[in-house]
Amino acid sequence: MIHPIHAARAAQHRATRAARTLGAAHPLTRLLFPAAAIAAAAAWDAGHRVADLHPFARQHHERRSRA
Repeated sequence: MIHPIHAARAAQHRATRAARTLGAAHPLTRLLFPAAAIAAAAAWDAGHRVADLHPFARQHHERRSRA
């Protein structure tokens, strides 16, 4: 079984790719975005934080201060 956070990230990437390629109104895109939301909710219920889904955004805020 796939780890919940990996499943959520994969679902989000698939939905984003579909939206970028097919457009937001396409039926496949409209199906993939709710699937990504369900996968993210499952990861949340398994105890993962939103920051676990977006690891690069966390690094963006943890910049070193300039001295």
